[in-house]
Amino acid sequence: MMIHPLSDVQSINIGSDTRIWQFSVVLKGAVIGNNCNVCAHTLIENDVVIGNNVTIKSGVYLWDGLRIEDYVFIGPCVAFTNDKAPRSKQYPKAFLTTTVKKGASIGANATILPGVTLGEYCMVGAGAVVTKDVPAYAVVVGNPATVVRFLEKK
Repeated sequence: MMIHPLSDVQSINIGSDTRIWQFSVVLKGAVIGNNCNVCAHTLIENDVVIGNNVTIKSGVYLWDGLRIEDYVFIGPCVAFTNDKAPRSKQYPKAFLTTTVKKGASIGANATILPGVTLGEYCMVGAGAVVTKDVPAYAVVVGNPATVVRFLEKK
């Protein structure tokens, strides 16, 4: 495990060979698997679980309720949300769970609304706004994100 000295990592639940770069914040309850790469300028809240071999590029904030499975790629500045009706100083009893399934890839600047599931090996195009579940192996683009094709299964 490598934690850059200019990051603030409070969690002890970080797997071997994971790298966390400068100016990243990882809160105490977060769980990060093995061989992950958490790039600079990221935030990972308490109720976040990240699998193995995950890449999180710079400028990504992972909010409570997020579940990320193995081999996921999250591009730069992807925006996750966890509250469908946010109000200042008014919090839900529990945040919605958003799940990113094994092997999914999310392009730069995509927005993922709360409570959705991104299927295995799906691909979310750069800048897409995902408002509903994405099927396994689907390629989605646009606002709102729509399926444009399916990838061949491996």
